[in-house]
Amino acid sequence: MHDEPDDSGAPPDLSHAGAVVDKAIEFMSGQNIGTLAIASALLGGAMGMLSHQMSDEAIIRVLENAIASVRNGELRATRSGDH
Repeated sequence: MHDEPDDSGAPPDLSHAGAVVDKAIEFMSGQNIGTLAIASALLGGAMGMLSHQMSDEAIIRVLENAIASVRNGELRATRSGDH
């Protein structure tokens, strides 16, 4: 199945999904859609997908982990070379 982790522990579809998202971002940028609008739409879509698979408490834990990453500077540390 496509959701089984590979040797790195990541599902094989994760790389493919990431590439598709990168192309979508590239396309929207080419359509002169603002960065904030793109990011907000992607985040909203992700939250909607999570809400179909996870409890509210599990989603809150994901968001708390994301907040911790921002506070720790992890997001800025990985920003070089990104969009």
